[in-house]
Amino acid sequence: MSDLRELYQEVILDHNRRPMNFRKLECADRTCEGFNPLCGDRLTLFLDLDGDVIRDVSFEGTGCAISRASASLMTDALKGKTVADAHALFDRFHELVTSDPDTPAVTDGLGKLAVFAGVREHPSRVKCATLSWHTLKAAVAGRDDKVSTE
Repeated sequence: MSDLRELYQEVILDHNRRPMNFRKLECADRTCEGFNPLCGDRLTLFLDLDGDVIRDVSFEGTGCAISRASASLMTDALKGKTVADAHALFDRFHELVTSDPDTPAVTDGLGKLAVFAGVREHPSRVKCATLSWHTLKAAVAGRDDKVSTE
């Protein structure tokens, strides 16, 4: 268990320091803003769709290490996936971070995102981890209102 915690901390810190896809996507079809008032996390998600395929996705913003790392790993995991794949991944990730910490974590199909299993032990951090995901869901739906975790 301590090995998993160490991996979790290492991955979170690495993606916070050097987030992938942290840039404005000039050719974005959709843009959506997200805000977590509890922690102060703010991000703008940029999405470039080719039909129902996510050709590219990026983000900009400020936030805690968990929020930035989650957005970084999410954007990397979604490139080339369909909108249906993105919805399925959202559901698996959301289930992971909100599940009972006393039960085994279900990480099937999550790849590197599985490191966020540790978030479920800290309920106050769930909104940090899911901000980018809720913002993605709104962007895919074509919503242009600001997404809030409240």
